[in-house]
Amino acid sequence: MIYNKIKVLLIEDDIALGSLMLELLTLNDFNVDWYKNGKTALAGIDKTKPDVIVSDYMMPEMNGEEFFLMIRKNSIYQSIPFIMVTANMEEGIKYRQLKNGVNDFIVKPFQVKELAYKIINVCNLKLSIEKKINPDPFSKVTIKLSEKNFIVSLNAILAVNLKEEIDIDELSKKLFLSRSTLDKKIRLRTNKNISRYIREFKLDYAIKLVDLGERNIQFIADESGFNSFSYFSTSFKIYKGISPTQYIKTIASKVNI
Repeated sequence: MIYNKIKVLLIEDDIALGSLMLELLTLNDFNVDWYKNGKTALAGIDKTKPDVIVSDYMMPEMNGEEFFLMIRKNSIYQSIPFIMVTANMEEGIKYRQLKNGVNDFIVKPFQVKELAYKIINVCNLKLSIEKKINPDPFSKVTIKLSEKNFIVSLNAILAVNLKEEIDIDELSKKLFLSRSTLDKKIRLRTNKNISRYIREFKLDYAIKLVDLGERNIQFIADESGFNSFSYFSTSFKIYKGISPTQYIKTIASKVNI
């Protein structure tokens, strides 16, 4: 287990079941904040700062799907793993949740051990992705660059600002270079202009997400800093020669061999 103590935001309107889940998850060394419905959870999520969200699907006032779609509008909560709990879900509803980006399901009745493993797995996957893809900008890079560390330093800054619209003039300032010098250095080392280098850096990030197990294309596009899904898909196909969907199927088939 990678996490020391996972913080769980639990949403369950059934008092008996919610009390049992709270007790058993706490006994299994999880830190749990329990909310009785989606509205109160929405009000308390800033305070909770959860590592993972476990939510019932059928609830009054705001159901699990409505809560999920609401929090995903905020970039702060877009990467929090989300597990949906349901007693009986029609296939159409289930597929809609997967399309929305829900990470996993657990069907009532269930053993708490099953839920615990699912929580640990989605959290460990997220943490592994963060550790492997987001370098510590101060681990290898100093602000004043030596020639040999230029690409390392450039990549570190791009990684830290990946989900933001990267301003090339601001990037130049952080590297203590003029825009024209930055462009020349990138062209000399990579045969790419600045815009292409940044775009392909983001695409490499997207590919790493898929290789590490992520399968939701919209989530991958958002995490890689693409504001337009169609632009992401087009750029991916030009870069890899196949669409994101085809690439995911290729990787999934290799995993299942």
